[in-house]
This record gives sequence, C-alpha cells and structure tokens, in this order.
Amino acid sequence: MDLNYLDEDLAFRDEVRTFLAEALPLELQHKVRHHLRLSKDDSVRWHKILASKGWVAPGWPVEFGGTGWTPVQRHIFEEECARAGTPQIMPFGVNMVAPVIMAFGSPEQKAYYLPRILSCEDWWCQGYSEPGAGSDLASLKTTAVRGLDNEGDHYIVNGQKTWTTLAQHADMIFCLVRTDTGVRKQEGISFLLIDMHTPGITVRPIIMLDEDHEVNEVFFDNVRVPAANLVGQENRGWTYAKYLLGHERTGIAAVGRSKRELAFLKTLAARESKNGKPLIDDPHFGAKLASLEIELMALEMTVLRVLSRADKGPGPEASVLKVRGTDIQQLLSELMVEAVGPMALPFDPAYLDGERDHSVVDDDDAAPLLSHYFNYRKTSIYGGSNEIQRNIITQMILGL
Repeated sequence: MDLNYLDEDLAFRDEVRTFLAEALPLELQHKVRHHLRLSKDDSVRWHKILASKGWVAPGWPVEFGGTGWTPVQRHIFEEECARAGTPQIMPFGVNMVAPVIMAFGSPEQKAYYLPRILSCEDWWCQGYSEPGAGSDLASLKTTAVRGLDNEGDHYIVNGQKTWTTLAQHADMIFCLVRTDTGVRKQEGISFLLIDMHTPGITVRPIIMLDEDHEVNEVFFDNVRVPAANLVGQENRGWTYAKYLLGHERTGIAAVGRSKRELAFLKTLAARESKNGKPLIDDPHFGAKLASLEIELMALEMTVLRVLSRADKGPGPEASVLKVRGTDIQQLLSELMVEAVGPMALPFDPAYLDGERDHSVVDDDDAAPLLSHYFNYRKTSIYGGSNEIQRNIITQMILGL
C-alpha cells in the first residue's frame, strides 16, 4: 500500500480545506474544539450544510446520493473535518441503518428512507441494548408478534430498550425484536424500522453523572408497526445486526478526531508547568505522550488498510479498530485531566451548555475536561464492549 498522497489527493484535500474554512460556522467550531455540548440544532445545522454540498454520506454508493470518493479521499475528508473542528455527523442514520437498508432493504424502503436520512428529515436512534441484553445482545426480550386485521399486515411490539442515545430527539428507531421464541436465540431475531411517534412508545431520560441527558430508556407498549417496516427476512435480523455493528465499529476508531485531540493535549502540556519547566518537557509525561502518538499512527495505518478493502465490507478487523481506537480516545482524555490537574475539577454545566461565555474558573480549556473524561468511559462499551471484541479477534483473526 502506497502511503504517499497522489497529486489529485492533495488537490482534493485543498478543496476540502477551502470548503470547511468557508462553510463551518465559528460557533460550532468553538464548541467542538473546546469540548462543549452540542445541541440537536447544532448537529442538524451542520448535517444540512454538508448535505447541500453533497458531502454528507461519503461512504454511500453514488446511486443513493454518495460522493463516489476513493477510500483515501474519504479518509482525507474525515481527517480534515476533525482537524477543522466540525460536529460529528450523527452515525445512526448515515453510517449505521442506511448501509443495512441498502444491503437488505426493499426497493420501497430504499426509496423512502435513504433520501430522508440524507436530508436529516428523520433523526434515527438505535434500539439494541436491553436490561439483561447488552454484550449478550442475542438474549434480547422485546417481542414482535405478527398479525393481520382490517388495517393490514403488522407487528405488535412490546418490551424495553436502554442506553438509547439521543432517543429524545429521534423520529425513527431501528430495532432488534424477537419474532420466534422456539429457536436458538440468534435465529429468532428480526430487524424493524419503527416510527418513534407511534402511540405506545415512551422515552424516559437517563441522567448521567455530569447531568447530561444523552441516553434513555425506551418502552414499547403494544406498539403497532406495519409489516412493511421489516428489513429483509423475518428471523434474519441477527445477520443484519452484525453487518451494522461492523460499520459502527469501523467508524468508532475516529483517527481524525484523536489527532485533533492529541494536538490539543500538546497545547495543554506546553502551557502547564512542572518543576519550573513546561509539562511537555517532563520525561515521564513526555514518554506517555510519545507512546500515545505512536499508537495513534499505527491505528491510522490500520484504518487505511481496512479502507483499501472497503468493497468487501467490514470484517473482524473492525473489532481491532474499535478496541484500539477507543483505548486511545480514553487515554487522551486521561492525559488531558492529568495535564491540567485540579483545574479540571470544578463542575460548570452552565458553561458546558453554552449559557455562559466563560467558566466559573479562570480556565475555559480546562473546565470541560473532567466531564469529557467521564463521558468517554462509554467508548469501550458501546458498539460491543472491548472485552467482547477481543474475543472476536481471538476467534476470527488469531484462530484460537
């Protein structure tokens, strides 16, 4: 694999940089670079800016509204977006359910849902985890019973999902449900697309330690779902779920964002002092920083290798990207807190939510870092816990 950019790749990078410099609102850039909380309106605003340019779904085939970019160009785009400090495009629609609909959905589902995902007309959330069915996802208990009446073929869904990210904003949820209880647990699961405005759905917030409302419980009480919202075949949902998780895990690596955070960490370490010298010159801290940077460079090369084989779809190597990517993200957040020390301790939600221009302490860069640290403990859990990913690596790559 040639690791040098071609002239056309460099020209493409310049095009992306010019666009981002002109199109990215400064207030969104400020929030991202300073670890402040983004609202739904912030995310939708940036999504629509990219959609108007035709760049919101780089990984999609051209016939569905994708860009036609090469894997290297997609990598350049993601890296430049991270470097500029753009909000992350919410992955649930563009990067997670859309590939499943493209691969397994009906022509009617593709024609209806994909344009609405591109335009952000629908905000999606993920209905996978349940109480008692997280890492052991196939143990899920939410049921969907098929019926036929005067209003047509349908399912009646009952059960509960949990840790559902941003469900309070969602218009749609892609949901794993049990449609057959008489077979092996992986074989009785189906994949449904459910309108979140349907009667019988209740969203209950889970408020985290940092007082942020990011995740939720979602309850289904005799929720009627048209049978036309079944993706693919009944009882084949486990296959579709694994396909989706492969796409999710590949994206979780987030090399570009980690490179931006590494630059931010170096800035912090250069301004903080230890024994009268910049912290970045401290041998112990510098060794941690150097080790982290080496790991990030290795991860980037692995991502490029995976992207070069993107036509084959995500395989078990996605688990490698997920584990290493999230390990690096967590270590970055740890070293940021270590660098600023007690200045990270004050908890200032009004500043994090943008209600004040400056934090209550005299350090706007340090104020959000402890909240950021706590929030990033989740990265080794979502998308399949890192412990489960190591099992997949052991079995499917190492053959043990």
